Amino acid sequence: MALDQYQEEEEGMSFLDHLEALRFHILRSVSAILIFTIIAFLAKDIVFGVIILGPSKVDFLTYRLLCDLGNYFGISALCIDELPFTLQSRQMTGQFTMHMTSSLVVGFVVAFPYVFWEIWRFISPGLYDKEKNAARGAVFFVSFLFLSGAAFGYYVLSPLSINFLANYQLDPTILNEFDITSYVTTLTMLVLASAIMFQLPVVVYFLSMSGLVTSKMLKEYRRHSIVVILVVSAIITPPDVISQLLIAMPILVLYEIGIMIAKRLEKKKAIKLAQERASENQN
Repeated sequence: MALDQYQEEEEGMSFLDHLEALRFHILRSVSAILIFTIIAFLAKDIVFGVIILGPSKVDFLTYRLLCDLGNYFGISALCIDELPFTLQSRQMTGQFTMHMTSSLVVGFVVAFPYVFWEIWRFISPGLYDKEKNAARGAVFFVSFLFLSGAAFGYYVLSPLSINFLANYQLDPTILNEFDITSYVTTLTMLVLASAIMFQLPVVVYFLSMSGLVTSKMLKEYRRHSIVVILVVSAIITPPDVISQLLIAMPILVLYEIGIMIAKRLEKKKAIKLAQERASENQN
């Protein structure tokens, strides 16, 4: 069925009809997540052996790039030759549970663009043409920012955080033997938190469209926002300053991008308002 036909059928629907439509959108979204989850579960050697455990190995892409950078600038400390920790499973169902959890997370991340598209298909018929035009490309930008954030969390935040935690010792006699549950939970939290934080420009865009925030307001509360971003970064990252700054810096850049987005929207609104007033004066 074509999308325009679908939108026409959405008009004049009762509340129960909307619930029925929502049910089908949810079912399709859950089905997409389950399909990718099953694929990830079956591809255990790739998903778990390569992707999930990647940041725990010294031959991980980030570590190799850091070493190449260190060799270029003559900074040997950037070369990570060892990650002094071992992973253990201390529970009977530990490995199976983490296999399921990691497969579900990978399935959700991969299916996210389709899931958001289904959500947008349910929301968009209820919008006015003006609102639809203003939100054009929402699926692409939301998906792009989500995947960019997930990639940043996986390739930048996670390996550096894992390296810090692996090398942190209170005493040389204390060995770092991490439970697989703790490792996967930490990796998942860093990736998903980064992906969600990268949605800041989209949030600012829709808040600006609704008139709840302005560029002037965002500038006035910039200092407060920096404090909030640093606090949130400290909560979602391991307790080291480097990881906190790594997640805070791109969020601060995205905040500034949000200010530019709000300013651009205000400029467009001002131009349109001036055109409407000029049209009224002519009439």
